[in-house]
Amino acid sequence: MIDMENIPVMGYDRRELLQMADAVASEKAIEREEVLTAMEAAIQRAAEKKYGEDHDVRAVIDRRTGDIKLARYLEVVDEIENEITQVTTAEAQHMKAGAVVGDFIIDPLPPIDFGRIAAQTAKQVIVQTVREAERRREYEEFKDRVGEIVSGLIKRIDYGHVVVDLGRGEGTIRRGEGIPREPISPGDRIRAYIYDVRREERGPQVLLSRSHPQFMAKLFAQEVPEIYDGIIEIKSVARDPGSRAKIAVLSNDSGIDPVGACVGMRGSRVQAVVGELQGEKIDIIQWSPDAATFIVNALAPAEVSKVVLDEDNRRIEVVMPDDQLSFAIGRRGQNVRLASQLTQWEILILTEDEESERRQEEFRTRSQAFMDGLEVDDVLAHLLVAEGFATIEDVAFVPLEDLLTIEGFDESIAEELRKRAQAFLEEEEERLEAERRELGVEDGVAAITELTAAMVVALGKAEIRTLDDLGDLAADELIAQGNREGEGRGLLADFGLDVEQANTIIMAARAHWFDDDDQDAGDSAAPAEQT
Repeated sequence: MIDMENIPVMGYDRRELLQMADAVASEKAIEREEVLTAMEAAIQRAAEKKYGEDHDVRAVIDRRTGDIKLARYLEVVDEIENEITQVTTAEAQHMKAGAVVGDFIIDPLPPIDFGRIAAQTAKQVIVQTVREAERRREYEEFKDRVGEIVSGLIKRIDYGHVVVDLGRGEGTIRRGEGIPREPISPGDRIRAYIYDVRREERGPQVLLSRSHPQFMAKLFAQEVPEIYDGIIEIKSVARDPGSRAKIAVLSNDSGIDPVGACVGMRGSRVQAVVGELQGEKIDIIQWSPDAATFIVNALAPAEVSKVVLDEDNRRIEVVMPDDQLSFAIGRRGQNVRLASQLTQWEILILTEDEESERRQEEFRTRSQAFMDGLEVDDVLAHLLVAEGFATIEDVAFVPLEDLLTIEGFDESIAEELRKRAQAFLEEEEERLEAERRELGVEDGVAAITELTAAMVVALGKAEIRTLDDLGDLAADELIAQGNREGEGRGLLADFGLDVEQANTIIMAARAHWFDDDDQDAGDSAAPAEQT
């Protein structure tokens, strides 16, 4: 191994100088030219120490013979700005016939003997230049390899961060990117996924992971030829590193079973991946373009009775028998959590009894709303709910023909129900407007077209009373359902808004901020009043 601190600069024969450059270039995996350039810079630095740093001193090493040439360069100019590095045309003619502006007069200098300080300075220049070249080479080596699996030897473990020798560079598995409780020690060979390569002042950082979902996907691509060939496609991956994972696969060939191909003969292919992941249990799921089918597959081994999709909010209610609940949820909620990550849907699990009870409660609530708002008996209210009418607004604005399709309804009954519904809504609008004013919600908030009167009152009760109050909110503060850990329920969570609608409301509230900015800009551009 080359000792970078003992690289000769001068005082060695020519062949030894070139041999040393070749050896350093080979060991550090950089170009020979970069090493020789570093040596030239070192010699130049030492010469500047001797002849003066203001002089333009340059050193050249002959790439074939190893001869070192040292010279001072003087630029030919019309008017001298620096007497040390420049000469006039007249002076230059005495040194070199025919010299013109822009030429350089080369004044050869005798070889210098390196003293201890000069030699040490030169060596530092070489070491620094070689290190910078090595860092550039390492970055170029790995910058286009993000997304690959690499193999290397563990060099050391620093405070939970694992440094891996990758042969032509180093990579780091940061704390949290490894597999929990995995037994590793210096000298072990390890495989990992490159998820990022960064250029930093301390050198390129090749960031590795064994917990990244794509690490498992790449392992399957190595073990399953059909994936490598593109016949089988990995659609999504979810992992609880070291414990359990789910992977969704799709076959582009109807004659090939994607799940069976990934499992392999007697489980040989999946077991190879499981072994690399320290026994992590892997569920291989068949992907489906139908969201309900895909989610049901993802919840395996639980058996599902019914699903209810809310596509706007990407939420799904899954109903299943009581004896399947534990399978669906999994230990500490692991199965449903991984299924949610895999499908990118929020999954709410209900038992059949819970779902039945909730539907009955919704039926009672809607029926009571019709009885109170339309002043009808329970029979008529139940009939409206059974026919799919959810709110009084549905009755008020539905075409008359739709009401007439209900068994037992004639035109007079349908007209009367619509009049009562419309009258109720008008009274409710007046009540909400009065409540809004009593709460002190300003007219600007009520004027936002995306907000209903009920929404405005809900905001007022939450002390959101001005456009500035509303503009300071984020979308989640308006619509969050509050069923994730650490998440509060949004102020308008009961009104079924999506993220786009929430952002529209917030931007409408902020509109006056930009109007104010435009006005300020106009005022500052106006000419001052003459006095």
